[in-house]
Amino acid sequence: MRKGFVASGCVVALLAPAAALHAQGHARPLPCAQMQGLSVPAGAIGLPTGGGQVNEAVVVPAAGSNASAAPEHCRLTGTIAPVDPLAPRITFRVALPVAWNSKGMMFGGGGFNGTVPNVAGNVPAGPTDQPTPLGRGYATFASDSGHQANATGSLDGQFLLNAEAERNFGGEALKKTRDAAVFLIGRHYGRGAPKRAYFAGGSTGGREALSLAQRWPGDWDGIIAWYPAWNQLSAMLAGHRTSRALAQPGAYPNPAKRALLRRAVLETCDLLDGVADGVVSHQSQCNAVFDPAVAQVAGAPLRCAGGTDAGDACLSDAQIAALNTMNTATRFNFFLASGSSGYPGYNVWGASLGGAAGSSPVHPIETFLNLGTEQPAMPVPSGAPYITKQLDQVIKLGVTRNPAFDSLALDPENPGPWASRFSALSTQLDVGTDLTAFAARGGKLLLAHGVSDVLVSARATEQYYQRLQAQMGPARVDTFVRYYEVPGYGHAVSTVFNATWDSLTALENWVERGAAPREQVTTDTVGVPGRQRPLCEYPAWPRYRGTGDVNAAASFVCTNR
Repeated sequence: MRKGFVASGCVVALLAPAAALHAQGHARPLPCAQMQGLSVPAGAIGLPTGGGQVNEAVVVPAAGSNASAAPEHCRLTGTIAPVDPLAPRITFRVALPVAWNSKGMMFGGGGFNGTVPNVAGNVPAGPTDQPTPLGRGYATFASDSGHQANATGSLDGQFLLNAEAERNFGGEALKKTRDAAVFLIGRHYGRGAPKRAYFAGGSTGGREALSLAQRWPGDWDGIIAWYPAWNQLSAMLAGHRTSRALAQPGAYPNPAKRALLRRAVLETCDLLDGVADGVVSHQSQCNAVFDPAVAQVAGAPLRCAGGTDAGDACLSDAQIAALNTMNTATRFNFFLASGSSGYPGYNVWGASLGGAAGSSPVHPIETFLNLGTEQPAMPVPSGAPYITKQLDQVIKLGVTRNPAFDSLALDPENPGPWASRFSALSTQLDVGTDLTAFAARGGKLLLAHGVSDVLVSARATEQYYQRLQAQMGPARVDTFVRYYEVPGYGHAVSTVFNATWDSLTALENWVERGAAPREQVTTDTVGVPGRQRPLCEYPAWPRYRGTGDVNAAASFVCTNR
């Protein structure tokens, strides 16, 4: 077996090195206790490393019941040594169930990563009434992508100071982790590589998913990518443009004003889908007709009289201008590896934006990932928007290498002397759309995005899907990709429509039985727990039929009109 081949200017690895797989296939199974201290040869990993080692092997007893049941499994924790002695190690974890289904599942990360995802957990937006991958018998694995975060978690950008750590975050840790995990799976079960391999991730993990499909397509049979930051640097720079707009005097709308904006949007847009259900489903039409400068809320203008801030019952001109910045595209006057000259705006009209606090358990997370509770400023306050804090790290540690640099002073559209560094970073963080090899080997991809996401824009995922269609033709893309949009769903969580979907079963049926997804349904767990909507293939959206239970998917039809 060849170790790799060249396709469209990039090297694509096919499975793990043949010698390592051959050795695994003829090795005796190792019980969990004997996995402790086991070395992973550098030759078993398809990229340069110092090899790996299992630092801990623990038998975890079965626990839980029904959908939350986790079987007895061997949990391995280990590290992969870098080539650069100054680079941090990759920390990984593998869960090996006693009753293995001969399949593997890798989980992606989020933000800047820095911690190992829960290998006993679910896929992003996974169903609450179906078993997790581990519960289904998968051998599961994940890593911290090559650095260990400090107390700020997914916002710690210290790894950007080291070139190898940066490349690991950019994607190389995925290949290294996968190959090390496959080696260990083979040693534990004595059966060689998994017969099927799947990957699931959202946000940064969604970018990782699409990166794997392009860079190492031979490793994966099926991939789930939720709200993928496929052009991650572009998305972060667009978010920085929003931060700069929100940082202007009087421009930051507090949570009460954001709640007011949402009420105004619902008055204009809620009925566009045929029913007042608190969800903006016909988002493109809402974008076309809603204007905060002339909108009404409860019979009063949304705009403050004269445009001057008059409290929480209206929005000032400065606040409206900042929100309009979010709604419009960012234009980059320098090279980005995504091939884009800009980043589309966000569907801010209809998004929750982390408004006034309520009883929802996900409200604090929604607020944290959206606009926060404090205006962007220098130094960055702890309650600032997520993207403000993230770009402060990127600019100070990954671009200027100056911890005292005023990140809000940097114009993301015209960064001057820093443009070349952003261009270089984009080669790590922006993914292309060449999935020719992935399609040719029979791989299947499920894409999904919440329409109300204001951290990673659904409009950007629409662009990704449209580029695939332009490159390969819609008919060819339809043989291996499905893209769904979910109205009311934000970034990872939502107080409006917290989407769940049994994407793994849909993917298994497509990969293993040749049954393409049909009539998929998403279930809300927060806004109205238990209500359902059809998952509509882009560009369709769910319209109420005019009769029937407004909480039943059957009462809606997917339409393009």
